[in-house]
Amino acid sequence: MQSTAPETIHVAVAVIFDRTGNVLISRRLPGVHLEGYWEFPGGKVENSENVFMALQRELLEETGLGIHSGRPLIKIPYHYPEKTVLLDTWMINCWEGEAKGLEGQEIRWVSPKDLKKYRLPPADYPIVSALTLPPIYQISPEPDSDLELFIHGLEESLQSGVTLVQLRTKKAPQPLVDELARRVAGLCRSYQARWLYNGDPERALVLGADGVHLTTERLMNLDDRPLPEDFLVGASCHCREELDQAFRINADFAVLGPVNKTVSHPEREPLGLKNFNSLVETAGLPVYALGGMKSDDLETVWQMGGQGVAMIRSGWPVGS
Repeated sequence: MQSTAPETIHVAVAVIFDRTGNVLISRRLPGVHLEGYWEFPGGKVENSENVFMALQRELLEETGLGIHSGRPLIKIPYHYPEKTVLLDTWMINCWEGEAKGLEGQEIRWVSPKDLKKYRLPPADYPIVSALTLPPIYQISPEPDSDLELFIHGLEESLQSGVTLVQLRTKKAPQPLVDELARRVAGLCRSYQARWLYNGDPERALVLGADGVHLTTERLMNLDDRPLPEDFLVGASCHCREELDQAFRINADFAVLGPVNKTVSHPEREPLGLKNFNSLVETAGLPVYALGGMKSDDLETVWQMGGQGVAMIRSGWPVGS
């Protein structure tokens, strides 16, 4: 007899913040799958519903909250031994009411930085990454000998609201990289921003970075996550195989591109938004769109399932 693949259960999940920046979680009741685990509220999408309709119904039934608008955040396909789920997660940006555990479940508003202290279902951890990562990932241009101009460009980016920066130094000599890293670390710290070093993970720790960004070559040669969970791990990807590898090593996010044609790589065929969307749908981790992206593209990228946009030239002041 030919075996059939188990049906995927489509689950609508809501990420809801209160006015103080805390996020709502609830505890699964005894007698259900993963009882006692904490999770983001939501439930199964019925045949007659779209995802947002399911969220409206589930949140009202479970917590008494009325939700009015939101946007896609991340889709997570996950295979448990007993079933397969697709967590269709939305960021809710307009809601009303007072949250209560109407089904007898315990609920809490918790700080995003404290979420990993709670026992969450394995499928929920990419959601934690998605809600704690910013919408814009600023990648530095290649530095030259004028450090002051480079630092000026970085500070202008930070002043504009950038909170995640990649220091990309492919050609700079090591003494220059060391000095840059020291300056970048201090400046990012003063703006409460995080920065990643594009290079060797161990070197990233020596330089005092908040994490590492892996080139595609480094990514594909890894068997495990290269840094502890206290540090961020990002990865450059161009296809499904590379995204699968980023998921396999438990990277916090990936950058996928080029989405559009770029000046730096005119010979590379762009993915386009349709292919970007198709790849992100099954990635299982937050993915930034790279390649000709601007902050104006955020809304479009969100609707395509992306975390946000990764930018090099756009977002870095001209002349820096």
